[in-house]
Amino acid sequence: MSSSNQSMAGKVIVITGATSGIGQAAAKKLAAMGARLVMVARSRERGEAMLSRVKELSPQTGHTIHYADLSVLTESQRVGNEIAMAESRIDVLINNAGALFGKRQITADGLEKTFALNHMSYFVLTECLRENLAPDARVVNTASAAHRGARFRIENLQSGNKYRSFSAYGLSKLCNILFTRELARQFSDTGVTVNCLHPGVVASRFFDNQSGALAILSKLVLLFAITPEKGAETIVFLASSDDVNGITGKYFSKCRVKTPTAEAQNDRSAGLLWEESERLWASD
Repeated sequence: MSSSNQSMAGKVIVITGATSGIGQAAAKKLAAMGARLVMVARSRERGEAMLSRVKELSPQTGHTIHYADLSVLTESQRVGNEIAMAESRIDVLINNAGALFGKRQITADGLEKTFALNHMSYFVLTECLRENLAPDARVVNTASAAHRGARFRIENLQSGNKYRSFSAYGLSKLCNILFTRELARQFSDTGVTVNCLHPGVVASRFFDNQSGALAILSKLVLLFAITPEKGAETIVFLASSDDVNGITGKYFSKCRVKTPTAEAQNDRSAGLLWEESERLWASD
């Protein structure tokens, strides 16, 4: 684990999903370590409140916030381009925004919303900021142990065959790990590293979109949940610790490398996902 007083002074960190849960906890910790945060949020009210909080933690660093609905491809691209124009050097990119939706919803782009927010926003934002990443930059993707049990089927990325919220979520988290794997391969002869993580089951706003039986199940799950601060530890570790210098393409839990499922280690699937993500973005 990185020490609590380790300095991130002078580092620029772009982070999505920073206004609640583990994203908020990670952002506050990294701000306290001296980093300058460039946050992406959907809610202006929560965004302004979070901006005030991190400015209190480190008033000298000039934190900023951008607003976008990351479930919409054009919004992800717009905010990515805005940040690319504003930030010539990005030291850490933390793709963390995500949600679980009780009912199948289709975005303005015609995509299933879980896949659009939890995977495509990672893909689009990272591609928009690719040229701005520092030579030794780190990309950190929030995945989940929920990928276990998910199967990669290129024809069913939109969960069109009998939608189940937890299955759609698990598939999106499998996509996060495959995306990490392929991006790490593309950056393999540079100094940029790409890793992903399981934060644990965290008590946060994550389960807010549930109703009926899922709402009851969510309440039961939350009885065993860890705090956002505990869940954020691996994000902060991957963003800041010298212990992960040069480590790339890995899946972490509790600040240690863990082995994901065989499905999540399939390089062919990772390549197919990348091609499909490019196609969906280009056709938007």
